[in-house]
Amino acid sequence: MTVLPDDGLSLAAEFPDATHEQWQRLVEGVLRKSGKEVSGAAAEDALSTTLEDGLRTRPLYTARDTAPEPGLPGFAPFVRGSRPQGNTVGGWDVRQRHAALADGAVLTDLENGATSLWLLVGEGGIPVPELRRALDGVYLDLAPVVLDAGRDVTAAAQELLGLYAERGVAPEATHGNLGADPLGYEARTGERQDFAPVAALAERCAGGYPALRALTVDALPYHEAGGSAGQELGASLATGVAYLRELTEAGLTVEQGCAQLEFRYAATADQFLTVAKLRAARRLWARVAEVCGAPDAGGQVQHAVTSPVMTTRRDPWVNMLRATVATLAAGVGGADAVTVLPFDHALGQPDAFARRITRNTSTILLEESQLARVIDPAGGSWYVERLTDELAHAGWEFFRSIERDGGQAAVLRSGRIRDDLARTWQQRSARLATRREPVTGVSEFPDLAERPLEREPAPEPRSGGLPRVRRDEAFEALRARSDAHLAATGARPRIFLAVLGPAAAHSARAAFAANLFQAGGVEPVTEGRFADSGAPEAVLCSSDALYAEQAGQAAADLRAAGARHVSLAGRPADHPGVDSYVFAGCDAVAVLSATLDRMGVA
Repeated sequence: MTVLPDDGLSLAAEFPDATHEQWQRLVEGVLRKSGKEVSGAAAEDALSTTLEDGLRTRPLYTARDTAPEPGLPGFAPFVRGSRPQGNTVGGWDVRQRHAALADGAVLTDLENGATSLWLLVGEGGIPVPELRRALDGVYLDLAPVVLDAGRDVTAAAQELLGLYAERGVAPEATHGNLGADPLGYEARTGERQDFAPVAALAERCAGGYPALRALTVDALPYHEAGGSAGQELGASLATGVAYLRELTEAGLTVEQGCAQLEFRYAATADQFLTVAKLRAARRLWARVAEVCGAPDAGGQVQHAVTSPVMTTRRDPWVNMLRATVATLAAGVGGADAVTVLPFDHALGQPDAFARRITRNTSTILLEESQLARVIDPAGGSWYVERLTDELAHAGWEFFRSIERDGGQAAVLRSGRIRDDLARTWQQRSARLATRREPVTGVSEFPDLAERPLEREPAPEPRSGGLPRVRRDEAFEALRARSDAHLAATGARPRIFLAVLGPAAAHSARAAFAANLFQAGGVEPVTEGRFADSGAPEAVLCSSDALYAEQAGQAAADLRAAGARHVSLAGRPADHPGVDSYVFAGCDAVAVLSATLDRMGVA
């Protein structure tokens, strides 16, 4: 047993250590007060949270929650980072995305915090012949360029490599990625690409550009189609293995093939899941490299992108907060490069202010918060280590299922992966609809008086393959119906909040009902009489005790005043004259859709 030196800070040293069982008994007491008679492990389970992929997070983690040894930073299995120094030297690469030409935007980004460029080139992006103009004035030996060119990857790569040669950039000073991703492009568009030109690019990079990679393994198509973290990991792993097979068949060694790959993952506002996902991804790819006989080549290079799925169109300013949490998680998780999507990404082309905020998000975390001063800051947390291990197993199982069905190309073409992702999104959609997964500014605390932001239309994203989903989509459809009604009639649909009793009895449920109906674009009316409200429906708001005494008569009075439908804010019960009930956990999308239908809102 290690004896620690006396540092003069005894604090609680005279008290015995608390045990896990003692904590459980305290939990039992708290749950008993809420009417739940559970004990032991069942008490702990009652406070656990179910995640996707069959994972479950518990309320307390201790040294009993073991996980495999993560190793040292820069060494297999690379859980703690692919480089020994992590991001402590210079921080992560602040990678700015550009999907269209904007005068001076590229140089402004590089002069104010961005350290590399991610350029969408070809269809839906910067035309290949305009790549030269987009990089005018850029010091290509200092600013790595990452291409995303889809079907135009060969032409875009030739254009970029020609530009390097024209400007005299030494091959060893050429950094970045040519962005070839045939399976990612197929996932986006449904179109197949020949791998031979991609293999030729990889051979060219391996033979003459030691710091330039040819391929990107982009997991965003699976994330954006509604996939879970485990599915995102499994799909990226299967794609990387498919590319490694093709590259070795083309004559590259396993080590050379691994050196041509960069992996792209989504970073979400679920910070711990993002941290664990990036750590698990490195562990999984290290296992692949080990099985392929090249364990030292398994250090995965990662590019994290703040999630488009979490970006909302309503109250877009909240996206800044979501992106900040996601960026923090990406940095803590050890991403080599991080792209912060602008807060107005879902609305069209970002303006200069939005691009500035994306740059400054990373800058604040790096320079002011000193986030990159520590290698693997989450390492050693029992919760993070256990979640990393469990997520790695979930991703590995999904990867194995893809391999059993013939590999990534086969499951894309058979539609199996589309079905898998759709089932996951359906389950998540149910949580979103019931607001068990709230979306601030959309399903919770919406602002009907918000003035919409106007942005120039963005290029149409590539489509034809896997769908793109957003967390706000169901509520956005409801709000769009309300907006159209406002434009056509000059007023939003309204509902009257009929409160019973003193404020102490009705204020909580009145606030709940107002919040709920505004999420669907229905304006709550709280003042005056129902007859003067201009609302066709009403919702009763009070306490259960007052409902028992007054709900029936109140519903009858509202009917007499012209109410066509009477709801009650509370759990379903037998109240005469009440047509429906709204309560925490109800299907808000179904309730709001039915309300708009009854009100004749198209």
